[in-house]
Amino acid sequence: MPTYDYECTACGHTFEKFQPMTARAIRKCPSCGQRAVRRLIGIGAGVIFKGSGFYQTDYRSESYKKAAEKDKAAGSGSGKDSGGEKKPSAGGEAKAATKSTDTASGGGKKD
Repeated sequence: MPTYDYECTACGHTFEKFQPMTARAIRKCPSCGQRAVRRLIGIGAGVIFKGSGFYQTDYRSESYKKAAEKDKAAGSGSGKDSGGEKKPSAGGEAKAATKSTDTASGGGKKD
């Protein structure tokens, strides 16, 4: 349903009314009560988003959603890992040990 702009020619009061396209135009002014209201020609704006809560992902295509579900299913296929925790690799532990010994011995940049 569109929002229509109205103006009273008697008192100059302007207001908006959200109503169906099939509804008759308003004639009586809500401010002064005169029957001198006219509908203004608007800019013809399409959809107006007011407020928060609109996200880019709200209107994803069906093909995108299907591909995302397929990727999600492929990623969680094995089920061997219990608890969902990632275990660090041996290489990661070795790097951490080397780093701690560098800082303990004064570390820093070498020339």
